[in-house]
Amino acid sequence: MFQNALFQGHRILVTGGGTGLGKAMAGRLLQLGAGIVICGRRKGVLDATAAELMAQHGGQVDTVACDVRDAAAVDEMMDDIFAAGPLTGLINNAAGNFISRTEDLSPRGFDAVANTVMHGTFYVTHAAGRRWIAAGRQGTVLSIIVTWVWTGSPFVVPSAMSKAGIDVMTKSLAVEWGRYGIRLNAIAPGIFPTEGAGARLRPVPGTPGVETTHNPMGRLGRMAELTDLAAFLMAPGCEWLTGQTIAIDGANWLANGAYFKQYLDWTDEQWAQARARIKEANDRDKAQRST
Repeated sequence: MFQNALFQGHRILVTGGGTGLGKAMAGRLLQLGAGIVICGRRKGVLDATAAELMAQHGGQVDTVACDVRDAAAVDEMMDDIFAAGPLTGLINNAAGNFISRTEDLSPRGFDAVANTVMHGTFYVTHAAGRRWIAAGRQGTVLSIIVTWVWTGSPFVVPSAMSKAGIDVMTKSLAVEWGRYGIRLNAIAPGIFPTEGAGARLRPVPGTPGVETTHNPMGRLGRMAELTDLAAFLMAPGCEWLTGQTIAIDGANWLANGAYFKQYLDWTDEQWAQARARIKEANDRDKAQRST
């Protein structure tokens, strides 16, 4: 299915590409011949990831430090990227999330998720799309969302609302921009374990257990499964597939609906423990950004 040099001549931006799912997808596309640009807020992490991926796969990985919540910074980033050569594709992977009882959320907490997930995804998509349209170029956009766009989910309301917005953006722009040869699709992954998501969504040890045992396939996702789906949806020869959101979760959402229902039984003490561990994870990130 995946030929050598499948993405030869392609240049793809992966937001949030320094770690987790973004890093894995960037590596797979690099392996298949694409030139890669990764962006995120931590330049040191991006540079280390780029060096690692190029050592593994060869090719070229460029890095740009950018906060996608800042529309002006996104536009400046796109100017710099396109000055070095136009993008052919974009993967919207940058995200933020944490579990919380909704009644405990502050406006700042809501905005911390929505500004990255919904606003940031739109800013980057809009900036790339405008440049493709102006230059008469085709382009491909892939966004990473969640199965909660169909089910909703307790305790992650800002993320569920924001990801639902990206799902609608995908469908809307697939129609509006199809005449320009720009196509948009989305992936709704199940649980593919990463350090960042685990620390903020499953902060109490043992919480993924029920999500494994209740999954129809009895396991979590394997990263290669996600990266191959991303490559397929981005690939040339797939031009008539657009406006779709595809779940890759072992049929979990069909069988079980919303995630995080097990937290409905948590005590105040368990929520306090979760908040403390999420704060620890956030403090680590801040310390890394400052070094």
